[in-house]
Amino acid sequence: MPYTPSGFFCDRLIRERERRDGEGSLSKPLRFSGQDFTTLKQECLTKKCLFEDDTFPASVESLGYKELGHKSNKVKNIVWRRPKEICENPQFIVGGASRTDICQGDLGDCWLLAAIACLTLNEKLLYRVVPQDQSYSEGYGGIFHFQFWRYGDWVDVVIDDRIPTFNNQLVFTKSAERNEFWSALLEKAYAKLHGSYEALKGGNTTEAMEDFTGGVTEFYEMKEAPKELYKIMKKALERGSMMGCSIDSLVPARFETRTVTGLVKGHAYSVTAVEEQSQHKASKVRLVRLRNPWGQVEWNGPWSDNSKEWVSLSKGEKDQLQHQSAEDGEFWMSFEDFKKNYTKIEICNLTPDALEDDKIHKWTVSVNEGRWVRGCSAGGCRNYPDTFWTNPQFRLCLLEEDDDSEDNEVACSFVVSLMQKNRRKERKLGANLFTIGFAIYEVSLSMHGNKQHMQKDFFLFNSSKARCKSYINLREVTQRFRLSPGEYVIIPSTYEPHQEGEFILRRAGWWWSMDGTGRLSLQEFRHLWNKIKQWQGIFRHYSSDQAGIINSYEMRNAINDAGYYCVLVSRSGFRLNNQLYDIITMRYANEGMNIDFDSFISCLVRLEAMFRAFQAFDQDGTIRLSVLEVSC
Repeated sequence: MPYTPSGFFCDRLIRERERRDGEGSLSKPLRFSGQDFTTLKQECLTKKCLFEDDTFPASVESLGYKELGHKSNKVKNIVWRRPKEICENPQFIVGGASRTDICQGDLGDCWLLAAIACLTLNEKLLYRVVPQDQSYSEGYGGIFHFQFWRYGDWVDVVIDDRIPTFNNQLVFTKSAERNEFWSALLEKAYAKLHGSYEALKGGNTTEAMEDFTGGVTEFYEMKEAPKELYKIMKKALERGSMMGCSIDSLVPARFETRTVTGLVKGHAYSVTAVEEQSQHKASKVRLVRLRNPWGQVEWNGPWSDNSKEWVSLSKGEKDQLQHQSAEDGEFWMSFEDFKKNYTKIEICNLTPDALEDDKIHKWTVSVNEGRWVRGCSAGGCRNYPDTFWTNPQFRLCLLEEDDDSEDNEVACSFVVSLMQKNRRKERKLGANLFTIGFAIYEVSLSMHGNKQHMQKDFFLFNSSKARCKSYINLREVTQRFRLSPGEYVIIPSTYEPHQEGEFILRRAGWWWSMDGTGRLSLQEFRHLWNKIKQWQGIFRHYSSDQAGIINSYEMRNAINDAGYYCVLVSRSGFRLNNQLYDIITMRYANEGMNIDFDSFISCLVRLEAMFRAFQAFDQDGTIRLSVLEVSC
């Protein structure tokens, strides 16, 4: 039998991966409202009728609950129409989806439209959200569908194509092409996901970016931005990340007000390009391209559409930058002016790769769902010591140190993201965003003893090792950290106690199965697979006559070599005594005292897991475990 990484062990890894690709994955999204697009479309085609969605009807209830509710004058003259009733020859997409297909209507959802504009820059991402198998000609049944990431799962949202109009014009999002409707239908599907169009009023661009990608977002305040911000932005776009920016308005009444420079306060913009060009053949200028979701109103300063700065560039350079003098909402400005005028920038990383250096790190993401329950687990922040300890607690075991640290400090980089669930959808019931945050505490054996949930005294006498910069009333709070290897506990909470709500906690870093599910993500699988290939080489070296087995005497040398390899790659190698070698032989050797490849790999995986677990608890070369810890 050949000794390749197949057999029982690798089949088991593949089955674990297949389980992760079940319901809620990209390949098998959940059916929102229980609706199956393929089945419903076929029914309509068979009956020769157009689909009418009774879960999101063409009614006031789907428009809103307050400003767009029954008592609002705004909705009296709104008529729901299908595109074929609005124009001749309607098309789903005309000439490819682009950022100019998104023009804001009479709804304060610029944050959503800025994210859609960013989405069009990456076709692979775009057509994941906007399936291409849809049109107004072949197989048209008045039914469309879109896919979104929703608190850890992908969902498929089905809609009919009846859209709100006024005087036969679209009320909300529209395309610059009158007969193009993909952006309007995408907005409708997103409105359905949240309960109504009005639920989309006001928000943060990162919400939609994450709902389009499942990515993890990091924020930069311009006044505190790192010196390498330009490099970070450029690298982010190269990696397919999505970016948005905005100008804060300190006075709520002045939201979305134009400044003398043509920029709009309290308004979301898309960052669509970052480039560097020579100017006057001597100096170089760093440029940023932005887009206003309104499809109009642009920056009028240096490098604006008709500014004198463009004279210094050749026609080829202008073409490369796709420079146009058109009132389409898109414009260029210098990076220095960008920093001076904008307040913050948000970068949604498709995977939370490090943007600060040239090396792309492979991270894994663990997702835990939780709930704050009044009188039980809604303890509030550290300011409330009598209840803080009752908050949900999540263990974090940091094992793999950064291998590119410039200061030679042994530490692990990771990202923590806390997201509260369903608050936008529950607005019509009076729900608002909670002020949320989290703290991270280091846990040692002397501190937690036999207890799985850290008690009140622990938090009274121990300070946090790290915490979010501030508690804030956003859907999500995210921050990057760097801590020494060890075991920690993350405490997510609302600022005040007794506030009930659901949340998800995402932790991104370089580790194996940190969520305790025993399952491997794709990145984890790749990491393990690389180790298997190294172990395969060791096995081949000690296999007698290349027979696919090694004898029990050579097993000792093979394990020693594998342990040394682990030291090289992760500083966590293993060395065994004679008693353990005896136990391994009894456990893994067959009657002929030989070990096959599957047994060899199973042995090494178990050994490394045991040594990693020991290191997590190790204080002075010995550890003490409770019954519960032993069972885990």
